[in-house]
Amino acid sequence: MTIKYLGHSGFLIETSGKTLLFDPMISSNPLAADIDVETLSPDYILLTHGHEDHVADAEQIAKSSNASLITNYEIYSWYQNKGLHGHPMNLGGKFQFDFGTVKYVQAVHSSMLPDGSYGGPSGGFVIWNEDICFYFAGDTALTMDMKLIPQTCPKLDFAILPIGDNFTMGHEDAVIAAEFIECDTIIACHFDTFGYIKIDKNKAIQHFSDKGKKLIIPEINHNIIL
Repeated sequence: MTIKYLGHSGFLIETSGKTLLFDPMISSNPLAADIDVETLSPDYILLTHGHEDHVADAEQIAKSSNASLITNYEIYSWYQNKGLHGHPMNLGGKFQFDFGTVKYVQAVHSSMLPDGSYGGPSGGFVIWNEDICFYFAGDTALTMDMKLIPQTCPKLDFAILPIGDNFTMGHEDAVIAAEFIECDTIIACHFDTFGYIKIDKNKAIQHFSDKGKKLIIPEINHNIIL
């Protein structure tokens, strides 16, 4: 399994012989200027919600790679009208794909597509197969529903949580989220891209360490070592 950070909330994860792309906002992110979206060829693109900073490159990459979208019904329908294909889901449901099981879980966040259309409910993904189980939270506030994940899914090996505050959890709430989901290894996302979400990285890492958790703050265009 490999995990590469593409900036903001974008990740490229290879598992069970398939490449999964999460929430791609790359070409419009100056911090990710070294990444050429034309070189990305995922098998699947997973979108947690409709905000521009999570779907900006989804259409271009899907068309160039013929990737299948996995997202909520409203976002799926919006892209289907643009000629893209994929698999719609809704909160609480799970489905067996050729790379593993995907469960679409609750997030507490708004959602609007780039043209102002309603983006349906925001969500996150728990994904598991014979080798790994992980949680990609998307944009979310801290919510008690996170406590359901250990009850309904296999034990998590790691989770990707937002820590930038203002629009999502900050690191203080994210460490509580880590406790709720019973996961000790957390990869950070949704930080530093623009002024509202600039963070003190050392402070965030120390806060997690004080709670017995490991916080990995990834570097853009680098693989992540767990």
